[in-house]
Amino acid sequence: MQFSFKRVNAIFIKDWKDLQRNSYVIFTLAIPLMLAAFIGRIGEGNGDLSTLPINISLVIAGAFIQAAMVAEEKEKNTLRGLLLSPANTVEIFVGKSALSAIMTVLVISGSILLSEYKVPSPLLFTASVLLGLIFYIAVGTILGLLSRTVMETSIIGMPVLFIFGMSSMFKPMIENEVILKIINYLPNEQLDTIWVGLGNGESFSRITENILILMIWVVISVVATIVIYKKRRID
Repeated sequence: MQFSFKRVNAIFIKDWKDLQRNSYVIFTLAIPLMLAAFIGRIGEGNGDLSTLPINISLVIAGAFIQAAMVAEEKEKNTLRGLLLSPANTVEIFVGKSALSAIMTVLVISGSILLSEYKVPSPLLFTASVLLGLIFYIAVGTILGLLSRTVMETSIIGMPVLFIFGMSSMFKPMIENEVILKIINYLPNEQLDTIWVGLGNGESFSRITENILILMIWVVISVVATIVIYKKRRID
């Protein structure tokens, strides 16, 4: 079956109309922006907290919003129809992810402006954000497929927020070396290391390892999403 932009666009338009009626999602999108505005106000535009709003934007706008939209389809019993529609797996994934991706990019852009963060090496920065975006949208899709309702995504999504979005804040409180080592391999830590390295003027070769680790996370998350999706489709 050939890839159809018409089917992808139909899925995207439906999600856009659903988003306009969902006040929970719209309010959630404002959280990273408020955090960024606070950081900009206290003058931490390129300090220790500078990249936090970007990571939070990826988690909330990428993972949470994606999870909420997928779960809403399940709650309204429209997801089954989508899974059984003529649209193939790639078209459904692209269509269901397009709006989340656009909203995430807008929220990240707003966060950068509000926090007055100076983007280092725009090309490499954009590439790293793109990898992070794919990972978090895949995670959001998994959360949505596993959740029964939109509110349930908030409950099971909290560990995702703390682990993949705010783990860096808890590192000073953790003394266990094994846990610290695990945290250092998380995707948000890789993104932080990449951004800090770029900000310090490091070359691409110095952040290659971090990019490779991030790519591994992306592959794992995408494969897991496809496996869970196919299981739900059969169910």
